[in-house]
Amino acid sequence: MVGLTASDVPPTLAVKIFSAGVAACVADVITFPLDTAKVRLQIQGECQTSSAIRYKGVLETITTLAKTEGPAKLYSGLPAGLQRQISFASLRIGLYDTVQEFFITEKDTTASLGSKVSAGLATGGFAVFIGQPTEVVKVRLQAQSHLHGPKPRYTGTYNAYRIIATTEGLTGLWKGTTPNLTRNVIINCTELVTYDLMKTALVRNKLLADDVPCHFVSAVIAGFCTTVLSSPVDVVKTRFVNSPPGQYTSVPNCAMTMLTKEGPLAFFKGFVPSFLRLGSWNIIMFVCFEQLKRELMKSRQTMDCAT
Repeated sequence: MVGLTASDVPPTLAVKIFSAGVAACVADVITFPLDTAKVRLQIQGECQTSSAIRYKGVLETITTLAKTEGPAKLYSGLPAGLQRQISFASLRIGLYDTVQEFFITEKDTTASLGSKVSAGLATGGFAVFIGQPTEVVKVRLQAQSHLHGPKPRYTGTYNAYRIIATTEGLTGLWKGTTPNLTRNVIINCTELVTYDLMKTALVRNKLLADDVPCHFVSAVIAGFCTTVLSSPVDVVKTRFVNSPPGQYTSVPNCAMTMLTKEGPLAFFKGFVPSFLRLGSWNIIMFVCFEQLKRELMKSRQTMDCAT
């Protein structure tokens, strides 16, 4: 298409990582209230008290939070969320294409489904170990008022890092790595592979050009598939990460406690906000990511021509 000739030039690794980090941060800022609503709905039922506020539905949860705790509470944990995206999304998305090349055999002319899945597993797993402390702090800040009354456990992002490290040890910052690793491997594989396959199919079959509408449709489908597969693990991860020391003996114990006390539907608590969040996050992130890559490559071509 006119004005998109830079799409023919493969973006460099640095461009991919930078574009992924920026796009993920933009998506996080816009969709963060939905993520906070998701966390509150997921932990509901974990601590039953007579004065506990009950949330019903996405919009009611957001409205209740804004009324009872102030609009700023919808963005509690945002700094940790942005730190998470910079360390996590930039790696898992930015490195995806590069890692994928290592799994392509000599017989393959293009990336197979196996190489795509392998790349998703590798980049997702690596990113979790780097970004897990930011995930722990984000979830704790989003959930703290619901479980711990008027006196919060943490006064801010860096206060949370310090208190967790001093009271629970450095390993406390990597609490819930196992369920988060499982969750993010599922999310990374489903999200990136589905998006990649959908975009390739739409362009190859000439249903849509490699532009914003194509990226939009691919992102919506990827978001829905990802939410369905990752929701049970996501709920267990949120419960375990947010729990005080000693509440659950292990991740399987957390899952079994949920199952026996609340039933199987507990694993899909917060599904609607999860889909709204993942769907909208995917749309914003992938569209920004694709456009930012192109603009950066255009700028680079212009600078090369000028020199």
